[in-house]
Amino acid sequence: MPSLTVPIADEEIRALHAGDTVYLNGVIVTGRDAAHKFMVEKYVKVAEVDAAERPLHDELKRLLNGSVIYHCGPVVRQHEDGTWEFVAAGPTTSIREEVYQADVIRYFNLKGVIGKGGMGANTLRACQEQPAVYFHAIGGAATLIAQTVRRVLAVHKLEFGVPEAMWVIEVENFPVVVTMDSHGVSIHDQVEARSKAKLAELLALA
Repeated sequence: MPSLTVPIADEEIRALHAGDTVYLNGVIVTGRDAAHKFMVEKYVKVAEVDAAERPLHDELKRLLNGSVIYHCGPVVRQHEDGTWEFVAAGPTTSIREEVYQADVIRYFNLKGVIGKGGMGANTLRACQEQPAVYFHAIGGAATLIAQTVRRVLAVHKLEFGVPEAMWVIEVENFPVVVTMDSHGVSIHDQVEARSKAKLAELLALA
């Protein structure tokens, strides 16, 4: 299975197509509802970032540039020396971030989003423009995915709570499937269309 290493180049993203399976390597950041809302309200939608928020803003701009954000609410363990370990790292449902995701992709120059369940038209459009892709992670495999997390490098906004905090992690051979690509193809849309057609067929037989 081919591998991608962060930061990911535009040409590597454009070479991916829906249905491709890849391993991800490098530094990525977790972010769910609270993190996305925070980034949009404090960074994306303001004329000038507040001085108090500037250090984190600049750090996230550096970390996310050419990188990937992971919709994940991990289970973590803190060791006596203060370091952290991921115990479980399964994907959470992505569609909750649809209202924010396109803006976050463009503002931070993201090349990928990891989650489960797929996303909507706004995110797919941003993937075409950026370019970027949506990577589907395996639901129900939280402990296996946690084994790909080699190091927890930092955590931001821990006041949001462990699941909603922004964890900076280094991953190695994180397995994902491209289900929304930069060419406008969404496997999730295809499945929905086929399901609707099948339902209509069954209803016609009733």
